[in-house]
Amino acid sequence: MKSDVYLVRTGNSGPGTRRDALLKLLNNIRLFPDCRKDEIIPVKITIGDTKCVYNLSPEIVKLVINDLKRKKTKPFLFDTNVIYKGARLNAVDHLTLAQNKGFSHSKAGAPFIIADGLFGQDGKEYALDSEYIKNIKLPSFIGMLDKLLVLSHVTCHILSGYAGSIKNVSMGMACRPTKQAQHSSLKPHVIIDKCTSCGCCVKICPAEAIALAEKACIDQSKCIGCGECLCACKFDSIFVNWGEDVHIFSKRMAETAGFILSKFKDRFFVNFAFDMTKECDCISTKNEKIIREDIGILASKDILALDRATVDLINETEDVLAREGMKDSYKTLFEHAHKKGLGNTCYNLIIL
Repeated sequence: MKSDVYLVRTGNSGPGTRRDALLKLLNNIRLFPDCRKDEIIPVKITIGDTKCVYNLSPEIVKLVINDLKRKKTKPFLFDTNVIYKGARLNAVDHLTLAQNKGFSHSKAGAPFIIADGLFGQDGKEYALDSEYIKNIKLPSFIGMLDKLLVLSHVTCHILSGYAGSIKNVSMGMACRPTKQAQHSSLKPHVIIDKCTSCGCCVKICPAEAIALAEKACIDQSKCIGCGECLCACKFDSIFVNWGEDVHIFSKRMAETAGFILSKFKDRFFVNFAFDMTKECDCISTKNEKIIREDIGILASKDILALDRATVDLINETEDVLAREGMKDSYKTLFEHAHKKGLGNTCYNLIIL
């Protein structure tokens, strides 16, 4: 059976058109019609790192929050800490960044919290019966609330090729140890002949796993597989076994997302397919390449159908992801997610 995916097109337009498109979507999908008065509803967002300007704006997020508050619910915004260096490595800096980016209670309409505590370690551990990932650690509120709303800014990604709702859940709703576990198969190596000893990889490595002698050297026992050195190196001297490792990474993401979503009775997902950058919001800056013209806003109760439809629209006239040199490991992600029951790969696209 096909799942319904809703689309409101925006094209390359300004904030006013995007606002109108989102209001049109919200008026047609009747988000969580069975809400209880004072029900607490978590809303997953990502604010991007310090230099990113393409993350979802607080003004857009507030429209969704206002829709929930009209139903007499109590929504809150949340994210988790990351595993690499930057302003989201701990809750103090993360909350400061959110404030600086306009995600105050007044501007976004709801409080913004860091769900996995000060250093990304606060949560509950679970054992998984999985070939690819054995244990995961999740913020404690997961399993306590019935509903979940996920708002995702669509981008490319250096590892998965495409980043949408599934990645936002699997990485963005896990504590730091589980982020590391998902990346653990991605162990980079230095191609000595190409290394210029510039030291960029040493500076950016969050695990301090890279040292510089005559050439860079990666300590595999310390490496967490985050891929930051791949982004930092401008000389193609960092090597990862894409043929195998990145597909394991994709399967781990699918299984982590599936377990997280199983803890909620009612889920809804919205993909914002505009300002689509070649790098994800963790890396992109105002100078980041935009991979194609804006598409619009997509929404569904089926996370897999939503991401599948989004990729199909990105590649509507040509394979944009391949053109931009992105890995096709998102195909493994979709296949494994379908196998594990996350949703359908077939969908009805309903244009509003």
